[in-house]
Amino acid sequence: MSTIHTINCKACFAHGEKDIRVEQRQLQYGDNDVLVKVDCGGICGSDIHYYQHGRAGMSILKHPMVVGHEFVGIISYVPENSALKVGQRVAVNPSQPCNHCEYCLQGKQNLCSTMRFMGSAQFDPHVNGGFSEYVVVSEQQCVRYEGSVAPRIMAFSEPLAVAIHAVNVAGSLVGKKVLVIGAGPIGCLIAAAARSAGAAEIIASDVSDRCLELAKAMGATRVLNPQHADSVAPFTANRGYFDVVFEASGNAGAIVSTVSLTRPGGTVVQVGMGASNVDYPVMAMLVKEINWRGSFRFVDEFATAAQWLQDGRINPLPLLSGEYPPEKIEAAINIAADKTLSSKVQITF
Repeated sequence: MSTIHTINCKACFAHGEKDIRVEQRQLQYGDNDVLVKVDCGGICGSDIHYYQHGRAGMSILKHPMVVGHEFVGIISYVPENSALKVGQRVAVNPSQPCNHCEYCLQGKQNLCSTMRFMGSAQFDPHVNGGFSEYVVVSEQQCVRYEGSVAPRIMAFSEPLAVAIHAVNVAGSLVGKKVLVIGAGPIGCLIAAAARSAGAAEIIASDVSDRCLELAKAMGATRVLNPQHADSVAPFTANRGYFDVVFEASGNAGAIVSTVSLTRPGGTVVQVGMGASNVDYPVMAMLVKEINWRGSFRFVDEFATAAQWLQDGRINPLPLLSGEYPPEKIEAAINIAADKTLSSKVQITF
């Protein structure tokens, strides 16, 4: 019979619109669980939406929930005979698929209809996230990394996994001309992943000059601001220029523009989540035989992302704009939401 252990700790709870608090929680874990003491975690767009609107897309807060799903920590407790050891540093994969539905059995766990993603209000009760002094996870969620690598670097494992999955959805990028629309954290990480995957040319597009500078630091060979019409025109001539376009902004106008920017037979990978209804130029897409692919979360790319960060293949630190204690979570979220000021903001425990 499993023994139930209890530990008290503080965590960042989203209660509703513009209501986030640091509160004490009583955390319980069993003999087969892994207890992780959290080092730090990055604020994601969904965390911002839960704070600003009390919801993220279709996921609505019905009761207080611990936010955060981009986090790393140190193991404090492991099951008997586990391959993990107390004191090891781990990046925590927030995905908790069922592993027995048809999608999971096909290796498409990111499409699991009962996915319990940490820091998500999709289901009731909600799935608490990682902005807590301690979290309870499974062995399968833990990816070990060397203690010589800074936690602030490894906390980028989750967003980098999203970027690597998008690159995998696109197919081989070797020698390809690539456009990344939206130079936020995910767009910049896609640029870095595309460079690592062998793209010959990577152009980043954004309306923010600050974001474009970050894109260059992360691997873009050129940048353009679509507000300047003359900067876009050369890439729509001759039926499009790019072999692959990653749309990472979610902006309706940007989504529409992908068709004119992509060469016949090219591929558009939709990563950004924005307006659910877009007046999309289906006929133009059809006659150019453009492949329009969706990219959602990740599968085994999380382990790949942790490895790339650990061996220095990708350095995400140009994206890190600030680090704050949990007591400053409200201010940190407001700063993270202001894209004129910041890119990625982390909470440090």
